[in-house]
Amino acid sequence: QVDIGDEDQVNPSASAGAAKARMIVQIVTGAQNVRAGDMVPVAKHKSLLPGGKKIEKSKLRGVKSEGMLCSISELGLDLHDCPEQTEDGIMILRGEDCKPGDDIRPIIGADDSIVEFEITNNRPDCLSMIGLARESAATFGSALTLAEPTVRGGGGNIAEQLRVTVENPELCPRYTAKMVRSIKIEPSPKWLRQRLRAAGVRPINNIVDITNYVMLEYGQPMHAFDYACLDGGEIVVRAAREGEMISTIDGTPRALTRDNLVIADGNKPIGVAGVMGGENSEITENTRLAVFESANFDGVSIRKTAMSLGMRTDASGRFEKGLDIENTMPAVLRACQLVEELGAGEVLDGVLDVRAREYAPAVLGLEPEKINRLLGTDISEGFMTKVLETLDFGVKNHVVVVPSWRSDVEHYTDLAEEVARFYGYDKIKPTVFSGDAIAGGYTERQKLDSALGALVRALGYSEIYTYSFIGEADLDKIGMPREGVRERDFVRILNPLGEERAIMRTTPIPGMLAALENNRKARGTSVRLYELAKTYRPHEGETLPRERVVLTLGSYGAGDFYAMKGAAEAVLGFLRIPDVTFTDACPIETLHPGRRAAIRSGGEQIGFLGQIHPAVAKKYGLSETYIFELELEDAIPLRAAEPKYAPLPRFPAAERDISVVCDRLITAERLTQCIKASGGAILKNAWLFDIYEGAPIPEGCKSAAFSLEFRSDERTLTDAEADEAMAAITAALERDCAAVIR
Repeated sequence: QVDIGDEDQVNPSASAGAAKARMIVQIVTGAQNVRAGDMVPVAKHKSLLPGGKKIEKSKLRGVKSEGMLCSISELGLDLHDCPEQTEDGIMILRGEDCKPGDDIRPIIGADDSIVEFEITNNRPDCLSMIGLARESAATFGSALTLAEPTVRGGGGNIAEQLRVTVENPELCPRYTAKMVRSIKIEPSPKWLRQRLRAAGVRPINNIVDITNYVMLEYGQPMHAFDYACLDGGEIVVRAAREGEMISTIDGTPRALTRDNLVIADGNKPIGVAGVMGGENSEITENTRLAVFESANFDGVSIRKTAMSLGMRTDASGRFEKGLDIENTMPAVLRACQLVEELGAGEVLDGVLDVRAREYAPAVLGLEPEKINRLLGTDISEGFMTKVLETLDFGVKNHVVVVPSWRSDVEHYTDLAEEVARFYGYDKIKPTVFSGDAIAGGYTERQKLDSALGALVRALGYSEIYTYSFIGEADLDKIGMPREGVRERDFVRILNPLGEERAIMRTTPIPGMLAALENNRKARGTSVRLYELAKTYRPHEGETLPRERVVLTLGSYGAGDFYAMKGAAEAVLGFLRIPDVTFTDACPIETLHPGRRAAIRSGGEQIGFLGQIHPAVAKKYGLSETYIFELELEDAIPLRAAEPKYAPLPRFPAAERDISVVCDRLITAERLTQCIKASGGAILKNAWLFDIYEGAPIPEGCKSAAFSLEFRSDERTLTDAEADEAMAAITAALERDCAAVIR
């Protein structure tokens, strides 16, 4: 039976604000550490514990229980938070200023107000309590008061105990160290443990907690080494040696490379710089002499090291963003001050501070007119100066001295941003930039691509987007040869997601076939797709590859070769590509050898179309599949001039039909070109309307029939003029194509 204060039952005869009534409730527990008179935390009926556990009245072995006596784990704590408690028993409150009925939350530090901030990568200074206090003071117009850390010292001289050497000053521009002797490892005081817990950091012991507390307060990661583990009393900041190993304090052995910066003694690494300390030098219960490290490391180096080792720590997350080089000294002094305040040890006199260079603050000019032009505002210089001074920028005679913790401020536009955010973005009226070169709109090429896409969609094709990077297996799959080609013609990705994404595509065919395959798997029976895709090829003498836009159409179950040819002709007609010919001289091995054609204009190949080779289609689970590819970068420069309207013909046409028998291997395209070349100026049009093979046509031959249209723009033609042109056409067909009039 537990004596508690009942929040729901108040003595009705008592005046307002009178003490709460006391009541006895029965709670069943199996804990062995509870004694009569102990003060314990109680979760009553309908209480909600950390983790979402709800307490209800129940019966245990037939005995009614109206709540639960709580252990530290049930309150979301552990032995690091409450070292005086037992891990498997009820939490016993000894020496606490509390009485039955009090709320347990203030006692365990769970009543704190916690505010979460989302800090952008350019503001590592705000990853600290001081940084946030500085911003808060500026925001609310309050004075910021920061106490300078003071250290009594007197425990000896650090120079007699330790040497520090920095072999890579470009990666470690500053290394600051102090030492503490006569260390007493014990739990931190309650206030320190609760503050760390509120910030999401687990308390460990007084020395480790101090380094974590300073990191949270100052934003400067720190580490403490056991001096007894340092060979030769020396710390060396250097690059790791190839094949060197270290076991970090999480107990994981890690292989190091020359790209990793380490903290070492005279013989071995004792920590991965800026990431995590080594297990061979960590603070233990036997530590009596410790080195406090407060250093500044190159952010890029720390980020690469953390990634290569698969580690991401609070320290690396701060270092990789670039920290204040002037912050190492006050941070280490603050740590030593806490050591003395907590009675954790004696601080040695002196400090080892190795600097690669003296710090020189950035200096910018304050140009109010320029800032106002950029922001579209009319903010006074006085307001700008006040804002910057509030943020601890030095401002004098139109010169701004940037504080060391604001490495993100490098340009007058950065000053404009500081002014704008305190002025209020909501007060800045939207304005249009002045000048002649700022009018928005699509370029001519963008308009053409958009219109081309609309045309292809009107033809029944749906747009897709595929990856710009592929793998060599994709090229093997479509039958592209390997030898003598790939190393020269492909752009390889230095850090690919995998072998299947290792090179930039030189053809959109793999992506198109993969998309068609996905549609087939989704039971699409008739599919037409298109893509305006970029291809990439290395270009001699240039760092970046040459990018070319290719229009690709693909289909299955939606027509035959001639349906795809019709779509190609519609595209070429829309683009006004002149003198288009389709020839069987097409070297694309991905296509069916008897159903493919190269597309040429003016003697230059600009694309191709055809059926995907059955062996290739089978690899994608496709049946009869067709594709059309057009190199827009080659085709667009060939475009004919914009067509002009012309009056309707004033004079009638003379129409003739002609049917010839020729070898079946002679293409209709060749016959058409022969007719047009020999018909003269009065031949306005010629089109094929019939092809026939079979009796009585000789074997190996075919019959081709054309309709011809003759017209003069100046007069009505006579039959004799039309007959003369027909005779010239007949002679040319017989001479150039071995065709016989049928």
